[in-house]
Amino acid sequence: MTDLAALATLEERLRFTASWIIHHANHVRDSADGLKVGGHQASSASMSAILTALYFDALGPNDRVAVKPHAGPVLHAIHYLLGGQDKETLANFRGFGGAQSYPSRTKDRIPVDFSTGSVGLGVAITLFASLVQDWLSARDALPADKRGRFVALMGDAELDEGNIYEALIEGHKHDVRNLWWIVDYNRQSLDATSADRMFERFDDIFRTCGWRVVELRHGKKLAAALAAAPAVKDWLEALPNADHSALLYQGGAAWRARVDKDLGDRAATFLSAHDDDQLAALFSDLGGHCMASLTEAFAAANDDVPTVFIAWTVKGYGLPFAGHKDNHAGLMNPTQFAAYRDGLGIADGQEWEPLAGLGGNARASVQALVDQTRVRRQKEPRNFTSWPVPVFPTPTGEEQSTQAAFGRILLDLAKSGDGLADRILTTSPDVTVSTNLGAFVNNRGLFHRRAIRDVFAEAKIPSAQKWAAKDAGQHVELGIAESNLFLMLAAAGLSGDLFGHRLIPIGTLYDPFIARGLDSLNYGCYQDARFLLVATPSGLTLGPEGGAHQSINPPLIALGQPGLRHYEPAFADELALFMREAIRLIDDPQGESTYLRLSTRSLAQEPRASDDWQADALQGGYWLREPGPQAEAAIVAMGAVMPEALAAFDALADDVPGLGLLSVTSPNLLHRGWSVSSASRWNGSPADSHVARLLGRLAPSARLVTLCDAAPASLSWLGAVLGHRVAPLGVDRFGQTGNLHDLYGEYRLDGEAITEAMAGLLL
Repeated sequence: MTDLAALATLEERLRFTASWIIHHANHVRDSADGLKVGGHQASSASMSAILTALYFDALGPNDRVAVKPHAGPVLHAIHYLLGGQDKETLANFRGFGGAQSYPSRTKDRIPVDFSTGSVGLGVAITLFASLVQDWLSARDALPADKRGRFVALMGDAELDEGNIYEALIEGHKHDVRNLWWIVDYNRQSLDATSADRMFERFDDIFRTCGWRVVELRHGKKLAAALAAAPAVKDWLEALPNADHSALLYQGGAAWRARVDKDLGDRAATFLSAHDDDQLAALFSDLGGHCMASLTEAFAAANDDVPTVFIAWTVKGYGLPFAGHKDNHAGLMNPTQFAAYRDGLGIADGQEWEPLAGLGGNARASVQALVDQTRVRRQKEPRNFTSWPVPVFPTPTGEEQSTQAAFGRILLDLAKSGDGLADRILTTSPDVTVSTNLGAFVNNRGLFHRRAIRDVFAEAKIPSAQKWAAKDAGQHVELGIAESNLFLMLAAAGLSGDLFGHRLIPIGTLYDPFIARGLDSLNYGCYQDARFLLVATPSGLTLGPEGGAHQSINPPLIALGQPGLRHYEPAFADELALFMREAIRLIDDPQGESTYLRLSTRSLAQEPRASDDWQADALQGGYWLREPGPQAEAAIVAMGAVMPEALAAFDALADDVPGLGLLSVTSPNLLHRGWSVSSASRWNGSPADSHVARLLGRLAPSARLVTLCDAAPASLSWLGAVLGHRVAPLGVDRFGQTGNLHDLYGEYRLDGEAITEAMAGLLL
């Protein structure tokens, strides 16, 4: 039986420790720069009871939790009590190398299941992690005793984030389960008090999507008191959020005056039964702070039905600024904190002692709860299995597009019988067919927990697509929501850490719409989730589709995105090489995710005399046409515009002695290597970069014409490596419809533009 008194005492100490971590960083620790360190004492206090009930009563060993960003100090306090966090790290909260501001999988030393910080994303990823768990379970890769529940703890203001509702709709389509979303309904955000009318809609939204809704509004004591005073109950439940928060801050006398003013004789008996201090405590007894209410509600939801708990709380519960509308970033001053500490019986200097001030039976009861918790205590090392990756044969054909070659390589792998193919989870936001995933899906099937008939196939209606779904299928079809795509890739990309079974997640979308889900993409990379992102078609080369579908800046996005490697192949053999490397990187402890920018344009394939080009191509670029000794000029090109570069090379070769043609396969890798090399000069161990070695083949006074179907800045920076003068060609304005000849001419991506640019540099 749950020891509610011990849980309540434990919560009190965790709330204190979380407040102390923040107070120490702001008022005790020396400040080198005088800046406010910050932290969120009020937001931590509003969730401390919920976290206590979860970690010390409700959670099982396989459950995974995404903690509300601003409640991070409570999570650290929990693991400090469990022995997985140390005093030095907490004393350096928000300092360099210390406990992070918000829970971080990669930077914190405690076990963090999902990073949070960009509000809303930590909530939604739990839904997709549940879907990945079902995907693994359906193919017997995850035994029943290793399955768990996914819990997201969110502030009520996070419900303003649209990505939550996009995920909610997607989850309904896929019949997700084993989810708890717990709303810390403290009715206060950073700037304002939450709108009353929206709260009235949340339960409808969740119920419509098949969720169970559990509202924890009143604690046991308040509920009992209101049961005997129905007029007060009706009044309280109609009280606007702003009024409720203000009264919580003002205290018992204000509650008495307001109730008496609004209800008069109808509340006389109720008011006479409580003094002011009792009134303040009673009206603060909300469901999100009542251990009996929390533990009962969690125990009653012991099935796989997705459940949202709306837990009423007080922002800043138990702290001097509880309920104040400005308390979001509020901090107790030293006098207030000393009074708070003394009120708990904690001696000055004993703040870091987890159970300070507790003795006798109280201490023993709390220690028993700590000892019997079922959550993991230590951060586990990342699980990499070092799988063998076969060489992918290059699809045959004198002319091929990289998009079509991608589909053929995947299909060949699916049909090969190689066990690697069984690890592939593909997904796409309603562009499966148009991004050439269709053949793989036909071979491996759509995934759904419940079988879905292919009505067209049953009716013998001819169709290239076989859309029957089954639990053994490998493709997760998503709706048109790019944020969901990246969260699905992030969840699948953490499968090795969450489930002990690393997957090869491959997601496709249209290149211009990377920006629509960019926050979610960055979120996945921040957690070091591993996946392969295939974006196609790209650039003006899409032609008649027009400007809305013609991408310009994704290579620039990739240039500055940590944890994501960008390759842009021109030829099918390059693509096969990069796909193999991308899959290898997923399972490499030092690896990362990969973004392939592909094209629908069919190019004549380059004949190869050997494989000598491959090592350089993997590093970001190689000489497709070797420059002469100390050459005075080179054309630098990337991706789909390579035919124009080759044609210009042929036209200029006789007039420009030693002219070279450099194929850039990854501006992202070239720039990375150059940055590392530049930094190495200052630490006493200078090192050359790949791009410097490539350009070092040219004369110091050489000229470069750079060409890409993207923002010209994607390659124009190459001139800074060794001081070469550059004429950058690319796209710096929105495109329009048209054929390639017209578009390339208008936007200066053709051979004539290259020739003119080269002439301008040399003359």
